[in-house]
Amino acid sequence: MSQEAFSDVSSRTYMSSLERDQKSPTVHKLTELCEVMDVHPLTLLTLAYAGDSTRKADQLLAQVRQELEAVLKKRDTP
Repeated sequence: MSQEAFSDVSSRTYMSSLERDQKSPTVHKLTELCEVMDVHPLTLLTLAYAGDSTRKADQLLAQVRQELEAVLKKRDTP
C-alpha cells in the first residue's frame, strides 16, 4: 500500500518514520493503520513477531492460545 492510502490517519512523514523503524506506533495508531489495511491489529503484530514464516506464525498463535487459556482459567477460578 502507498503512504497516500494512510493519509486520513497519518502523515507521510510519520509513515516514513515507521517504515524506517525510527518510530513505533501506539496501540491506538496501530488500530487506525490496521483499519486502513482491513486487518485486525493482532494480524500485524503476529507478522511483526513471526516475519514471513508461516511456521513461526503458527507456533506463535499456538503459544498465544495456550497463554490466553491459562489466563482466562485463572481468572475464572474462585
